[in-house]
Amino acid sequence: MSMFSTAIPYIQIVLSVILVVLVFIQKSSASAGGALGGYDNFSSVFHTRRGLEKGIFIATVVVGGLFAISALAALVLRS
Repeated sequence: MSMFSTAIPYIQIVLSVILVVLVFIQKSSASAGGALGGYDNFSSVFHTRRGLEKGIFIATVVVGGLFAISALAALVLRS
């Protein structure tokens, strides 16, 4: 158990870097104006993810879940 508790901060660092990269490479349907609260022509259109975009989205969800699990594990191991 000692090896896991010493490795968990490094695991969290790697997962957080991967998560940030995945979030940044996702293609957003909103332009910069739409993201900041401005008018966007595409905001009312339903967008279905396909192909690589869907894979990146699923990978983001999985890595986010792994990061949350590692954070909970670190919290439990500390107490």
